[in-house]
Amino acid sequence: MDVIVPIFVCVILPVAIVWLVMRARQNETDKKAEIMIKAIEAGVSVDMDSFQAARKTPKTIKQDLLEKLTGGCITFLMGVTFLTLAILRNVGVIKVWMGHYMFLAGGILLAVGLGLFISYFAGKKMLAKEIEAEEKSLEK
Repeated sequence: MDVIVPIFVCVILPVAIVWLVMRARQNETDKKAEIMIKAIEAGVSVDMDSFQAARKTPKTIKQDLLEKLTGGCITFLMGVTFLTLAILRNVGVIKVWMGHYMFLAGGILLAVGLGLFISYFAGKKMLAKEIEAEEKSLEK
């Protein structure tokens, strides 16, 4: 049982997620192709722009930085939580299953969170002029 759960989480779950996403995209493409084929068979002119993927509005520099800050906060706090649980398990205060993996997961999440914090603050400092110019252009 100690081997099955990590294999499931690290191998089977990511493969299943990728498979589901690819299947959904393929299904969407197949539906669009079917609609186009039926329209062509019926002799109706087809507007190709309506089949283009919905374009999202481009993110501003500030929005991108705030997403990094949000991700940094979440991963940092998850890392602190995992490390705290692992330490409490090793001291014997609580009983948590797979505590030795919590040290690893907590350390990784903590490092990723710190990296995102550094990226946010460095980007905020380096891109201050660009953010200000972008805000002025959006006000017009």
